[in-house]
Amino acid sequence: MTQQTSDGTDGVSRRKFLVGAGTAGMLGIAGCTTNPGASSGNSGGSGGGNGSSGNGSSGGSGENLSGEVIVKGSSTVYPVSAAIAEEYMTNHDVNVSVDSTGSGGGFQNHFCPGNADINGASRAIKDSEVQLCSDNGVEPVEFQIASDALTVAVNNEADWVDCLSFDQLAQIWKPDGAQTWSDINSDWPDEEFELYGPASSSGTFDWFIENVIGEDGSLRSDYEPTENDNRIIQGIQGSEYAMGFFGFAYYEENRENVKAVQIKENADGNCVEPSIENAKSGDYPMARPLFIYAAQSSLEEKQQVYSFMEYYLNQAETDLVSEIGYVPTSTELRDENLSKLEEYSGN
Repeated sequence: MTQQTSDGTDGVSRRKFLVGAGTAGMLGIAGCTTNPGASSGNSGGSGGGNGSSGNGSSGGSGENLSGEVIVKGSSTVYPVSAAIAEEYMTNHDVNVSVDSTGSGGGFQNHFCPGNADINGASRAIKDSEVQLCSDNGVEPVEFQIASDALTVAVNNEADWVDCLSFDQLAQIWKPDGAQTWSDINSDWPDEEFELYGPASSSGTFDWFIENVIGEDGSLRSDYEPTENDNRIIQGIQGSEYAMGFFGFAYYEENRENVKAVQIKENADGNCVEPSIENAKSGDYPMARPLFIYAAQSSLEEKQQVYSFMEYYLNQAETDLVSEIGYVPTSTELRDENLSKLEEYSGN
């Protein structure tokens, strides 16, 4: 596979390369051949991660790292994990495979059954998932690695709508809700919605229900669900009356193709556009944290997993994350993450 340079010297931006990779079905990064001989034993991570430099170039002190690291989970977190895996593999003889399965799909089918080392999640792990992991002897360790401005988008020709409240979004997306744009505002077209969104295995799906529809709610059944956020973009492009929602990174890469809707939390609130700055300040009402979960046993027993995690947590504070379209972690949060990681060094 062609390696992506960190400065984009191949003529394609890192963000465009990685987000575009989702169109090909979110393949494991680099198309690497899985190495079944993942090494185990005491971790060779640097341990004192708090003093690591922001670029995290060492990724651990082990000089003879080998084996594999398996990363599953959120399509929102996927571009971050894929970018970091790509750069990590340029300096280490380790195969890091990254697949987009959805947050819940990753927990349910891969991470909690013990078949993945790391799971990306666009919402916190659920109690039921913690129990599933426990039933299988897997102990998840949580790290927040970025923040996102979840984005609602419409077709570029939808000039009638610029801002929506949580209540209006709920009317559109809840079961037996509004059927036409004019049901929301009589001045809007008397045309049916064409809706695209994440599948039920997605953390974005869960976050939207809990924060917009209501904890006991659900999404209407007549929208097109998918784990491929690029498919949502394509659906919105294809219809003047379409709408969808996804992580901000996918909007950043498609600013010319779809129109982002400003959001206000209630009818009297201020309309705020999705942006890295507004997510960082807390002004954007659909800002949310992004996580990765590592299996405690993988951190303690697999040197390459500990090394990759140390590299990941350092990179999460850098411009790499903002170039993709998310808010990087603060230095303080990075140090907290590295301190937590050190507890599982296996030493």
